[in-house]
This record gives sequence, structure tokens and C-alpha cells, in this order.
Amino acid sequence: MGSSKRIRIDGEQSRDRALEAAVRLAAIEGLERLSLSRLAKAAGLSKSGLFGLFGSKEELQFAIIDKAREVFTREVVMPALSAPEGAPRLRALCEGYLDHIAFREWPSGCFFASVAAEVGGRPGPIRDRVAADQKQWASLLGQSATRAAELGQLRSEDAPEQLAFELGAMLTGADITYLLHRDPEILERVRSALQARLGEKCSSKIR
Repeated sequence: MGSSKRIRIDGEQSRDRALEAAVRLAAIEGLERLSLSRLAKAAGLSKSGLFGLFGSKEELQFAIIDKAREVFTREVVMPALSAPEGAPRLRALCEGYLDHIAFREWPSGCFFASVAAEVGGRPGPIRDRVAADQKQWASLLGQSATRAAELGQLRSEDAPEQLAFELGAMLTGADITYLLHRDPEILERVRSALQARLGEKCSSKIR
């Protein structure tokens, strides 16, 4: 292996290691309050080495958001996309989200739920990026709910857009409450609420 290729691989590995630690810390401390000294220590880098990988704090923040989206896509979205369209996929997305907040290694729940409150009142490119990712998630729920309605898998009184909004709000609320109390019963209650909200007609076609 040539020296230049080795250096590139080492740099990529250092960057990935830094981002794994950065997502964990940013979800707890916030993107703006993220301690670069703590991050450098957690990643096994110097502070100057950290800036060498990302260039600026804003570039680091964007990279953190991208990494968090990558993790969320891998853990929640991609497994759900293997489920049949409509109600099964809608249920898989919801279940995947609950598993995501329950089994993450760090005590911060969903990254995007954690940082939304921080950046929501701060206009700018960071807020816009977080808002765009949240909108994509809401759109995915909405598309699945709409397809479920087209396939006759929802109750006749359920409007797909409203159902998707309610499910998204329910999941975010579950994230916040579970983060505060760490009680598995909270997630079980949410799973029961999801089944009740989706209705017998929907749940019978999911399982």
C-alpha cells in the first residue's frame, strides 16, 4: 500500500471515529455547546487535528448532522423499506424508531429530536439542514400512510396526512419521555398506542 493511500485511509478512519464521538456528544450537549476539547479527547485527536479534518466548527456541525442521518437511515429507514408498502411499512418505520431510541449506545435518544429544540429558534443553515431532515422523515411517514389508504389498509375515517402527523408526534413524545425516565414500559405503552391508532384493520395486515 502506497504511503499516500495509507494516509488517506488513516484520515478517513480518524474522521469516522471523530464523527461517531461527535454525534454522541452533540446529542447531549448541543451542536453549539459541543466541547471541542472533549471531542478531541474522545476521538483520540488533538484539537488542531480535529480542525484539520473538518476545517471549521460549522463544517463539523454539518458533518455531524450528515453522520446522524446516515445512522438513522441505516437503523430505521432501510430495514423498514424491506417491509411491504403501505401499513406494514408504516408500522415498521414506527417500530424501527422506537428500537432506535431504546438501543442506541448513548443516552440521548434520537439525535434529531435532541437538537431540534436547540436549533429551532436559530435561523441559519444548520437549522435549515435539521429541518430538511425532519421534513424528509415526516414525508416518508406520509407516503406510507397514503399508500396504506390506497390499499384499503386504514380505517375509512383516517386521513393519511393527519395519521402520519399524529404518529410522528407520538414518536417524538416517546423519545422525550423515555429519555427522561428510561422506563421500558413507556415504549411498550407507545407500541400499544400505535396499534390502537392504526386500528384492527391495519394491524391485522401487518402481523
